[in-house]
Amino acid sequence: MRLKVLGAYGSEGPGQRPSAFLVDDRVLVDAGTVGGVLSAPEQIAIEHAVLSHAHLDHTVGLAFLVDTLAMIAPERCVTACSIGPVIDALRVHAFNDVLWPNFTAIPSRSEPVLRFRALPEDAEARVGDLWVTPILVDHAVAAAGFIVHDGETGFVYSGDTGPTVRLWQAAREMRGLKALVVETAFPNRLDALARASGHLTPAMLGREMAKMPPDVPIWVFHVKPQLYEETAEELAQIDPARIHILEQGKTYSL
Repeated sequence: MRLKVLGAYGSEGPGQRPSAFLVDDRVLVDAGTVGGVLSAPEQIAIEHAVLSHAHLDHTVGLAFLVDTLAMIAPERCVTACSIGPVIDALRVHAFNDVLWPNFTAIPSRSEPVLRFRALPEDAEARVGDLWVTPILVDHAVAAAGFIVHDGETGFVYSGDTGPTVRLWQAAREMRGLKALVVETAFPNRLDALARASGHLTPAMLGREMAKMPPDVPIWVFHVKPQLYEETAEELAQIDPARIHILEQGKTYSL
């Protein structure tokens, strides 16, 4: 399994892109950026987008991806997958012919470039060549983390979350777990903001580690670009042998 980091940040900065990952060239895990990284042929190859929640820094790339498909490959289709409340939010608030065209009807309702699929919570579902299990996490809006594996190896993806429990319980039960991909948005001095918005700080991450499976690498993403150096310094003080900030543009093998 290959995990390509299209965007690793919790917002935009010069050369810093919102969170998006591509698994084995076919499945997006969140879609904060797509077209700004991938060529048109690479975009056309994408078949599924697994979305943790509806916030723009995790979904806006999907809007431009299906726009690309509609223009140059209308015979292709991307299926956006998530828990029901996230799918509902995207239907009502994003692809609604107001904020953005309703690409579930383009070029036609019978053969659109975008389809939606609601995944059951806490249940494994086949998504392309992968198995995906959504687990509810604690964010400001309806959100899920994911257990992702290919039958042999895989990873846990937190999405956006504050302190949570069920995701780490599920991670402890997972076989072939190679990495925990975990958000850490703010430095410790913004603890109140992190709690109010449903995010982690390095100190919170340190406490979450007691709930996680031991000895599994922790790959951090979603650091705010404006606060990167401060947050990175605090992360380095926890467990530098285990915690690594994901490098944008790099492909990791699991």
